[in-house]
Amino acid sequence: MTDQPEVLERLEETLLGGARTYTRRQVAERAGVPLERAERLWRSLGFAGVADDEVVFGDSDVDALATIAELVRRGVVSPDSETAVARSLGQGMARIADWQSTVLGEFATTEDLLPSNTDEAVQVAADLVPLIERLQSYVWRRHLVAAAGRIFPVAADDPRSDTMVVGFADIVGFTTLSRSISEDDLARLVERFESTTAGIIAEHNGRVVKTIGDEVLFVVQRPADAADIALALGSWVEDEEDMPKLRIGMAHGRVVSWLGDVYGPIVNVASRLTSVARPGSTVVDRELAAVLKDEPDYDLRRLRRVSVRGYSHLEPWVLRSRA
Repeated sequence: MTDQPEVLERLEETLLGGARTYTRRQVAERAGVPLERAERLWRSLGFAGVADDEVVFGDSDVDALATIAELVRRGVVSPDSETAVARSLGQGMARIADWQSTVLGEFATTEDLLPSNTDEAVQVAADLVPLIERLQSYVWRRHLVAAAGRIFPVAADDPRSDTMVVGFADIVGFTTLSRSISEDDLARLVERFESTTAGIIAEHNGRVVKTIGDEVLFVVQRPADAADIALALGSWVEDEEDMPKLRIGMAHGRVVSWLGDVYGPIVNVASRLTSVARPGSTVVDRELAAVLKDEPDYDLRRLRRVSVRGYSHLEPWVLRSRA
């Protein structure tokens, strides 16, 4: 029987495109990056620190470090934010890698490929990883197109644009929750969240644009319907003992609808408001608050201005039922 360290070593060479050949100082020198900066980025990506004399890096590590430096040189990433960018990238990819390794591990165990048959196990990785990488790249590019579309101004005369309310509903503490319950329980919770929110949104004349695990993006034509959706979602969660609280953010303005998705700065505003909302609350932008303030069914309270990514003076308002 082949021992597991040999399998892992072979898999590492296959996945990273080569053997370990450099120390951390050699990697930094070859990438043209100061050692202290290289170490900071390495830790921010979520990897463990290594000793000076450990040979644990390869050419792919040199390329990655040089790529980050090039993005900073071109001004795409500012020097002050490169650590935060690396941390966000590392955290996101770590979650994806955990899921993918579980799937591949279950497949390898089922096919009796690991650890008794090193050659077959490595070949499976060599065959499957490019397929997964291709799909992963496609999904990333699609999301990048969607995200890019939301930051561009929307022309008032654009035939695809319309004035509507954009909203996000986000499960509070989802990442922590996902680590404390079983995969089956988590899947059932997400399914209940998606099906119930979709029903409530449709009942109040809204449309679900998309759901991404712990978050749903929706649009509504009438501001009052949007307010009713938010309040109904809050009431539903209060009645469910085992359902985590929601954070809801909504904004009112011009958006472009294209290929089923929505674009424009208003989408970004709604997302940012969701991030500043307290658990169990709904926060709306100034424009939506102005439309709803004379409605007898709603109570609106202005909060102090906040600075979030992309918006230095965002004015949030808490929406509650007047009843």
